[in-house]
Amino acid sequence: MTKKFPFKGRILMLGYGSVGRCTLPLIDRHFDMPLSRMAIVEADDRSKALAPYIARGLNYETTPIVHGNLDAILSKYLGKGDLLINLSVEVSSIELMNWCHAHGVLYIDTCIEPWAGYYDNVSLPAHERSNYFLRYTALENAKKWPKGSSSALLTHGANPGLVSHFLKQALLDLAKKLGLSVAKPTSKAEWAQLMMKTGTKVVHVAEHDTQISNDPKKPGEFVNTWSVPGFVGEGLQPAELGWGTHEKGLPADGHEHPIGPKCAIYLGQPGCVTQVRSWTPIGGPLIGFLITHGESISTSDYYTVWDNGKPVFRPTCHYSYHCCNDAVLSVRELQMNGFHIQDKHRILGPEITQGIDELGVLLMGDYGAYWYGSQLGIDEARQLMGPEFNATSIQVAAPVLAGCMYMIENPTLGLLEPEDIDHDYVLDICRPYLGPVVGVHSDWNPLRGRDRLYKEPQLDLTDPWQFQNFRVS
Repeated sequence: MTKKFPFKGRILMLGYGSVGRCTLPLIDRHFDMPLSRMAIVEADDRSKALAPYIARGLNYETTPIVHGNLDAILSKYLGKGDLLINLSVEVSSIELMNWCHAHGVLYIDTCIEPWAGYYDNVSLPAHERSNYFLRYTALENAKKWPKGSSSALLTHGANPGLVSHFLKQALLDLAKKLGLSVAKPTSKAEWAQLMMKTGTKVVHVAEHDTQISNDPKKPGEFVNTWSVPGFVGEGLQPAELGWGTHEKGLPADGHEHPIGPKCAIYLGQPGCVTQVRSWTPIGGPLIGFLITHGESISTSDYYTVWDNGKPVFRPTCHYSYHCCNDAVLSVRELQMNGFHIQDKHRILGPEITQGIDELGVLLMGDYGAYWYGSQLGIDEARQLMGPEFNATSIQVAAPVLAGCMYMIENPTLGLLEPEDIDHDYVLDICRPYLGPVVGVHSDWNPLRGRDRLYKEPQLDLTDPWQFQNFRVS
């Protein structure tokens, strides 16, 4: 992208954590607008880090967003035709979207957030603390918006977000490898039919973060390559997965949802203690956390094939996240402390000495397995953005940039999910920031090497793609 992207409006960014710190220089690099038309509102004081941008005209305010001041803060910086980039935590995405809808403002976020105190509210039933419920509530809320409302793009970071575009490209690649003659689908129904034709039964968001530092995690510290509150928040939600039509039965602790499309289930335990097997090309077999993510639900919903009101095809979809080693230890300490978050938080940056964030989608079925995604290493990440950035933050920030551009060019589409927008558009913008983007076929399956040293009676040896084979007991 050599030519700068024109935008005549104003931009407000809520939150300036690990993603915001990378999104700001991308907007500065690619948008044709002065920084005087951009503002950042953040709960914590980041003025020192933002000083070079403030000197060039960036508006900055340190104010926590709460229900009582939301309108006053947003009205100060935004009006019709402007853009809100929501990278905050514990601020209601639905209230922000409704405000933007009422004022003709474009909206983008990387996850659907509730107000503070929601994820660990024991008075709420588990299904209401799920991403399924948050997504359902957001979609139902937007049904009252009239056609032609200002565009609002939900959950458009790396995952959820970028991985949905990886999935569409992976399906087209896979169809070609299987000898299927198909054009690029133009509708939800056509994409679902394509997935069914390929014989895909399971989709993982398979991520293996191998970034390590010269300053290891210390007791009482949560170390991560992206937001600590964000990771802990979703890690404490129930483990969730889209539930495929090929599955023979619910897990013993599996629960269906009482409302909505019922394309997903949740387990009776948090994602940060639920482990599943998966695979990436460089890292090989992995055991990751089944952290709830929006794409687990939206993928299974989007790729459902219906016949007379009944789902005849739907893939199982979930996240398998092997976070960086320091974060694995941090999660273990979180568990030992009864899920009380550590007092100290640290995002790895300049202290990283090596590693990559291998992030992609793993499609599995009778053809074996096919992984498609980004293999961004720390050295290339620093060449792209600077020594203070890590690979993970760039993989999230690039699709935020692409989503902003898409909405500005398509400003009246109402509520959007990543599956609703053109994957080629997003990948063309993101690809320069993703390192090697590859597709790799594998004969891996979750039964490989199992039931040998110790017998595992829970395995279904007749169908490797049953969820019980992926789950670590």
